[in-house]
Amino acid sequence: MSSPYRNLHDNYVPNHWNWRELVFYAVLAGCPFLLGVIVYVSLVDKPSHELTDLGDTDRDNIQRQWDPTDDEHRRRCFANDQCRMVLAESIPLYMKYDDNATFGLPMYKVWKDLLAKATNSVDVASFYWTLTGPDIRVNSSTDQLGRDILEVFKEMPSRNVSVRVAVSSPSVAHDSTDLDVLQTKGVQVRMVNFGRLTKGILHTKLWVVDMKHIYIGSANMDWRALTQVKELGAVIYDCPLLAQDLQKIFQSYWVMGDVNASIPDPWPPSFDTSINRENPLLVNVSGVASRIYISGSPPSFCPNGRTRDLDAILSVIKEAEQFIDVAVMEYFPTSRFTKPQSYWPVLDDALKKSAFERQVPIRLLVSCGRDTDPAMLPFLKSLNDLQYPSENISIEVRLYIVPVVNQSSIPYARVNHNKYMVTDKVAYIGTSNWSADYFNTTAGIGLVVSQDSTSPASMSRTLREQMRVVFERDWNSQFAVKLSNLSHNPDCTFAGLASSNL
Repeated sequence: MSSPYRNLHDNYVPNHWNWRELVFYAVLAGCPFLLGVIVYVSLVDKPSHELTDLGDTDRDNIQRQWDPTDDEHRRRCFANDQCRMVLAESIPLYMKYDDNATFGLPMYKVWKDLLAKATNSVDVASFYWTLTGPDIRVNSSTDQLGRDILEVFKEMPSRNVSVRVAVSSPSVAHDSTDLDVLQTKGVQVRMVNFGRLTKGILHTKLWVVDMKHIYIGSANMDWRALTQVKELGAVIYDCPLLAQDLQKIFQSYWVMGDVNASIPDPWPPSFDTSINRENPLLVNVSGVASRIYISGSPPSFCPNGRTRDLDAILSVIKEAEQFIDVAVMEYFPTSRFTKPQSYWPVLDDALKKSAFERQVPIRLLVSCGRDTDPAMLPFLKSLNDLQYPSENISIEVRLYIVPVVNQSSIPYARVNHNKYMVTDKVAYIGTSNWSADYFNTTAGIGLVVSQDSTSPASMSRTLREQMRVVFERDWNSQFAVKLSNLSHNPDCTFAGLASSNL
């Protein structure tokens, strides 16, 4: 089957200028003298005792740590090698878009590329592993891409590449043998019992490769994520400072994988970060400056300096001025898994407040499939009813339905698993559904990228622009259905309810 994917690249033109960014552009313009003067001034202003009585090794270690008060460290990020961002997608088989539709790179392709680049280490955190059909008691030739990825992982230790896997425990993949097989090949595996630690699960999906390449997105280590489930994520290449920050999150899972581990309070300083919402990493992406940080959840897994994932989402919503587009599998202003269930209107209120007080148009694209909980529908209807054109108040909800076609024998498939938001200012890619448990008790992360529009003459798009194109493509596709037009669709559990109640 031929692939419809096209490569999407990333650029960024800054909108706000400050002295740190002027330093960056001075470097690009070949002005080391100006940079040297600024660095010298900052250094002579530092108390001399800060590096006193330290050996060379200790001094190097301190210089590799981010001090929130240390502007010198923030300047050093400008000298970093150029980073490159790639938007990655999985489009389920047998879905037909318009011929002129634009797509991110296939998830399978970017995963294979990351593994091919690995020379030292690969660290992966995922909810579970099911890369072959038998792992879920299914016989399907569409698992071939997953099998291929599993084979590459099996070969990594023989290439002298250290592989560590952190996965949620107890596993939902009761019949999977993937991790057992990988362990026999030398892969290190730790089961992290978030049920005991936080009463949640490890729902994060991240890769750190050679401490310089990363992946963050919605896709689990599951063959269905490559051929049967719609996914979205981002790969960032050659970005060691960001990779080191993400590594701290992985390491927090790893140490909590010890049998008798308990969550430290506070976390040791080695887990702290100064890359956050207040101090994003100013990093060179394709020759220009971008502001990036990684948020985390639950709060108990957010050491000093780490922006909480819920706070990141709320800030992105609050700062939007022209539009807010959200694509998420589940949207519940309640708790989902804790008993008794409780009302949790934090995100619901933030969206409604943005629409009502600031007249920011909001579009919410929510998945509906054969396994979707119909209890979500009333909450979506309440949002969709907030339409007052005369007052410039607009919230619109559509359901994204992946046709099941002849794939009905595959469980928990044919669904839009995306978890992202794009506004006129920010691109956000997360790993969590939008309900209380995912932010209060469950491990997840978010990638927050602030970028402005590229110039009309530019041949490439920013990550934010790429994600807006993806949202528009999906929103206007045959797969996005208005609540009022749902009627009787056998591939969506809402169908009968919506037609009878709207």
